[in-house]
Amino acid sequence: MIRPATSALRAIANPSSSFRPAAPIVSRALHASASASFATPSHDVPSGGKAPAMKEFKIYRWNPDTPAEKPKLQSYKIDLNQCGPMLLDALIKIKNEVDPTLTFRRSCREGICGSCAMNIDGVNTLACLCRIEKDTSKDTKIYPLPHMYIVKDLVPDLTLFYKQYKSIEPYLKNDNPPAQGEFLQSPEDRKKLDGMYECILCACCSTSCPSKGETVLIHADQYLGPAVLMQAYRWMADSRDQYGAERREKMQNSMSLYRCHTIFNCSRTCPKGLNPAMAISKMKLEMATEAS
Repeated sequence: MIRPATSALRAIANPSSSFRPAAPIVSRALHASASASFATPSHDVPSGGKAPAMKEFKIYRWNPDTPAEKPKLQSYKIDLNQCGPMLLDALIKIKNEVDPTLTFRRSCREGICGSCAMNIDGVNTLACLCRIEKDTSKDTKIYPLPHMYIVKDLVPDLTLFYKQYKSIEPYLKNDNPPAQGEFLQSPEDRKKLDGMYECILCACCSTSCPSKGETVLIHADQYLGPAVLMQAYRWMADSRDQYGAERREKMQNSMSLYRCHTIFNCSRTCPKGLNPAMAISKMKLEMATEAS
């Protein structure tokens, strides 16, 4: 049980209470020092003289410990003047100050780790890169990434996503290492990897793909999705890798690659500005050319 903050503040306001009987509350208030009064937060005067800007956030909630309860949207209101500019700042404030049961992933806060991927107002993105809409007349709706099983609240189960990523063997395969030094690569060949190696595996693109959504229940493990396909092509395009033919052979079926219909949702939603649809198209072209 958490001790009420008011009790702690009363104890701090009268540091000598352990040496004499506690004075009545009114007496303590009258004799409180100036420093103690400054240390006590005031909720009557807004910070910086600004009027409170109360913003409503409606957040998807589901608890596996109470499976009989259906998922719901729970509303929270926070003062934007007391919060950072990003959506992740709002979530952290809600968890720290309003509802500690709210569950979500986060780590770097710089758009590098991909942990805080979620659906914000209908768009898959990273909470740490998404600015809070300043219009307080509009609420912000936050859901977990779509087309995935949910662990709790805003936490999706990424087990299948990482299993598929593992299946493409995302590492350099070369049976003839150089006699000395590193594998060399020309600037032109190195440039072919730009726009692919930067992927942080946040799964925003894969969970925005309609084809991925169609196959979740029927062929969940067969269609690889944009993120995994782009990483598969990243190794096919690498001049240092000797297993390009074997990698392409793995894609020669109706589901792994060709379930992609080039709708471009993946490229539109990528929070890093990458273009998985282009990588997938290049892979299809190379495989078609090779077959002919």
